Amino acid sequence: MTDTPAPGSDAPDTDATPRCGLIAIVGRPNVGKSTLLNALVGQKISITSRKAQTTRHRITGIRTLGATQFIFVDTPGFQTKEIRGRTALNRNLNRTVTSVLGDVDVVLFMVEAGRFSLDDAKVLALLPPDKPVFLVANKLDVVARRTDILPWLKSMQERHPFTEYVPMSSTKPTDVERLFKIVEPYLPQQPWLHEEDALTDRSDKFMAAELIREKLFRLTGDELPYSATVVIDKYEEEGNLRRIAATIVVERDAHKGMVIGDGGERLKRIGSETRVELEKLTDSKVFLELWVKVRSGWADSEEHLRSYGYE
Repeated sequence: MTDTPAPGSDAPDTDATPRCGLIAIVGRPNVGKSTLLNALVGQKISITSRKAQTTRHRITGIRTLGATQFIFVDTPGFQTKEIRGRTALNRNLNRTVTSVLGDVDVVLFMVEAGRFSLDDAKVLALLPPDKPVFLVANKLDVVARRTDILPWLKSMQERHPFTEYVPMSSTKPTDVERLFKIVEPYLPQQPWLHEEDALTDRSDKFMAAELIREKLFRLTGDELPYSATVVIDKYEEEGNLRRIAATIVVERDAHKGMVIGDGGERLKRIGSETRVELEKLTDSKVFLELWVKVRSGWADSEEHLRSYGYE
């Protein structure tokens, strides 16, 4: 006699038909897309901060539950500035969003519960009409009166023929589990694309650059414009040791000073906090060197973007 897996168990159901599909998480900046992705995967794979445009790349998170493999794609927040105000970086981020929408099976359109702005409307206008689109109304836990949500949901029904409506909080485990159950029937019946225990298709080298950038943005607050990036110059594995050298690229000399801080203290803190997280992520000892360089106009140069790893 075999035990039946408990609801929400990761144990595969060998009798069930396998399902596997790609699910895009889209929305304007700062609605909680990366936080949701991390909650869905069960581990931090997408960096977060209060600064807009923290997510720069297509980040894939993988979670296999029972016979179903969910492949979530976190996207940059779509930039809604006028064309003349966009840099090459902004255009690159928007291309990432639109290319993802063409590849996926399901779209999670994320907004803040009870709110719908002009920027939200611009993102909604991009969504494909031929794919299931779920309205994920995040941050339900901060809504003062839940009774206000019902008329808001009715108004959203008039904006788009959403396949499903999911009011939730991405920090609440029961809400995250419910989202899995809602999405599952819409995924194609087909073999898995990744190993059962896979969490992301991104390399440790990529994750190192992302974690450095997260600490950079968190520790500089609003001082540093978001046009700063991180380039990994060296990533070497020696048994249980990782030797990493990275360069933080900024646009102005004044920005370099902000990153380094008085007596180099801020740069040291960025390095130490990154090292602690990398050691947890890789389960190894990490030796990290950080440098800061000025590259004026890099965010408006397609050549620089390609050399820095932007797709």
